[in-house]
Amino acid sequence: MNNWSAIIQDCLYPPTCLLCGDPGSGQLDLCTACADALPYNTHACRRCGIPWNSGAPVDRACGQCQKHPPNYDRTQALLVYQNPASYLIRALKFNARYPCARLLGTLMAEKLSAISDKPEQIIPVPLHAQRYHRRGFNQAIEIARPIARMLDIPLNLTCCRRTRNTAPQAQLSAKERKSNLKNAFSIVKAPAVNHVALLDDVVTTGSTVDELARALRKAGIERIDVWACARA
Repeated sequence: MNNWSAIIQDCLYPPTCLLCGDPGSGQLDLCTACADALPYNTHACRRCGIPWNSGAPVDRACGQCQKHPPNYDRTQALLVYQNPASYLIRALKFNARYPCARLLGTLMAEKLSAISDKPEQIIPVPLHAQRYHRRGFNQAIEIARPIARMLDIPLNLTCCRRTRNTAPQAQLSAKERKSNLKNAFSIVKAPAVNHVALLDDVVTTGSTVDELARALRKAGIERIDVWACARA
């Protein structure tokens, strides 16, 4: 029955590439050429996910993480935040193009399926209530839905909240971002697990996920991973 539903849906609404408009490939709204053109983050710091040149070792932490370890343990960032990846993220975030969330979440799930030590819960980074009501959705939650379904990992949407309506991070320097987010999150009910993944669309300096991870550490979470569509 499920196969027939997928076949019927593909006939009525065939996958179409969100980047160029050509037919999609493999039931994805992405053609093979555009998939190959995505800037995959294949060489990066294992701790914060910051991209580095292709000659650097993959499984090690960068100098900054060695000197000042963040409150989270490891980052999995699928892409580097540049076109065309940045186009997909902005189209979702600012134009509510939900198919971009499904595509990004599916691509992330395909990569993350190879991880042996999967988290027990996925926690999308929350928006402040005012920003949520203004935007009408949380892009992190929309990206997380296909990941949770494909990897069979529960979503936790209620354990934490954003208590301060902070200034937009894009307008701030790295130092200002850290100060801007201080005490921005509170834990409503600590997850009854030891290992979680924080999910966000983009990690720029890591200040947002670091502050949320700090709050979760204080609540007793032992292992905190960061999953992101893209790393700047």
